[in-house]
Amino acid sequence: MQNSSKEKYFIWFIQGGLGKNVAATALVKSIKKTYPNRKLIIVCSWPQVFLNNPNIDRVYNAENISHFYEDYIEKKDIIICNQEPYNQTGHVTKQKHLLESWCELLGIEYTNQQPQLFYNYAEQKKFQHQPPPKPILLIHTSGGPINDEATYNWTRDIPMEFASSIVDKYSKTHNIVQVTRPNGYKLNHPSAKIIDTPMTNLNLFSLLQNSNKRILIDSCLQHAASAMNLPSTVLWIGTSPTLFGYKQHQNIVAGLSKRANQLIDSALFDYQFAQNEYQCPYMEVNEIFSQEVLNKL
Repeated sequence: MQNSSKEKYFIWFIQGGLGKNVAATALVKSIKKTYPNRKLIIVCSWPQVFLNNPNIDRVYNAENISHFYEDYIEKKDIIICNQEPYNQTGHVTKQKHLLESWCELLGIEYTNQQPQLFYNYAEQKKFQHQPPPKPILLIHTSGGPINDEATYNWTRDIPMEFASSIVDKYSKTHNIVQVTRPNGYKLNHPSAKIIDTPMTNLNLFSLLQNSNKRILIDSCLQHAASAMNLPSTVLWIGTSPTLFGYKQHQNIVAGLSKRANQLIDSALFDYQFAQNEYQCPYMEVNEIFSQEVLNKL
């Protein structure tokens, strides 16, 4: 029988990139509701997205957790979740959303939760800008790790030709802002402002807040847009809105390939996210997104 006088903690270790961590914010409130008598401790690589959340007692950067065992584990009454939702059967078989798979591991109910971000007064002021003469179209053409050396990753990035067509369509009516990773392709258009250098999360998400229309990919900004209640268009190629998307967005899935998938190195997942050019099942860009898709944007 456990000693009821012990300090009680629910400790959640979260792996992965910025987008996955933003998605994880959707479940914080449900964890606290399910385990109201436990202090919620989060350990992750993106602690900024969990700040100011009233349901979190402490958040730690995974690279700096000195004395963590002594403070939160030794002789404490604890529940630890350190499992990877990507390895859950429902996720591998593409039947359940990432958040539903996570709920199974956390022991909480899945209720189609949405991400939540909280900002203090100073941060809220950062979001306030004078509206420009023309509305802003934010187009997120490539995402993933900052150190990704690929100019184009077909599984998630918007094909350059299609992105250029989008800019041509809106350049007369909108100011265009392109967000891309440092090595991602740059749109060669005089009306496009290119953002390809690392930014703070606050500055990055403020681009969302101050945009009027958003065309995004499966990366951190589509998760943040959901948290900020900013309906957006999300283009999907090698990943699926069933697993990672949100109903408030307009989710547009790439066309079905007419070519057999080249999955000779695949095990639990179909496509790799690095050095995967040989796996691309498309022969032409219009097989991915057609003129009909452009007309819908």
